[in-house]
Amino acid sequence: MELDAWVAAVSRELGVDVPVDVDLLLDLARDAAHNVERKSAPITTYLLGVAVGRGAAPEDGAAAVRRALP
Repeated sequence: MELDAWVAAVSRELGVDVPVDVDLLLDLARDAAHNVERKSAPITTYLLGVAVGRGAAPEDGAAAVRRALP
């Protein structure tokens, strides 16, 4: 399955109706994986999702995460 189709399918199943900035998420996951450890990538994107769910803009949340990177 192609990535955009996967994102659409998962969004539909979860009842999530928001735009997904795939490039932002992949870049952030890469930065976390390379600067912390590989396992930090999904945890980091999850935490960003929680912050966005609480009202943070995705770009602002990603900037905050990058400030926390070693």
